[in-house]
Amino acid sequence: MPAAPLILISPDIESRGKEFEDLSISLSCRYQEALIDAGGLPLTLPATLSREVIGQCVRRADGVLLTGGDDIDPRLYANGLKESLRKTVAMTGDGGARDLRELLLIDEVFRQRKPLLAICRGHQILNVALGGTLMTDIPSQKAHALDHRRIDKRSEIVHEVQLTRGSLLAKIVNGQKLGVNSTHHQAVARVATPLQVAARSEDAIIEALELRPGGSHWLPLLLSVQFHPERLMDRYRQHAAIFRAFIQACNAQARN
Repeated sequence: MPAAPLILISPDIESRGKEFEDLSISLSCRYQEALIDAGGLPLTLPATLSREVIGQCVRRADGVLLTGGDDIDPRLYANGLKESLRKTVAMTGDGGARDLRELLLIDEVFRQRKPLLAICRGHQILNVALGGTLMTDIPSQKAHALDHRRIDKRSEIVHEVQLTRGSLLAKIVNGQKLGVNSTHHQAVARVATPLQVAARSEDAIIEALELRPGGSHWLPLLLSVQFHPERLMDRYRQHAAIFRAFIQACNAQARN
């Protein structure tokens, strides 16, 4: 039996632990369960800002998963990402540390050309890392928007998204529509140049991104989604298919 591909997961590292009240890793078990069910072996990224250590972690992994979490510092995308890495180092607070950690991680993913799946906050930080911007608060910035912050139904389908015809996501789920959960109040605004929209909700909120045509030479697979398929994959085959497609790409990476 071939070894399962190793998947590096970026966790939340901003909550205080029970033992000593130090900053501690926080990661929903749903991500790990979804990866294991699809045939992957999850490994959590350590709490470090060392590019060398992050680079080594990516090198040993066959794919990377960016997870959900708190808001991204708006200073990162207010004027683009031109000097954001330098500025983020000087940020105070734990949120800035996660922002920097994931910017470094994304940079290493592209440098080493590893498959990437980004979920919720991961979807947003990916767009920012590549030069895009975010809508900081959907209710106050978009008239007649759906209620996208359905925390009360985080593991249930609450609305549909329309998939871009011919997109990677449409091929993976084998359809043009997908029912999704929704637990966010921010969203992608200006799409980063290397990316294109793969799905929108009925109020035009961007729900998925992928590489533009011809961009596959950058990464073997890149898919980012605003919803949480790890909370739906146990009941909905289309959401399970997202993880299977990701693991399939990671398996191919492992054989190279």
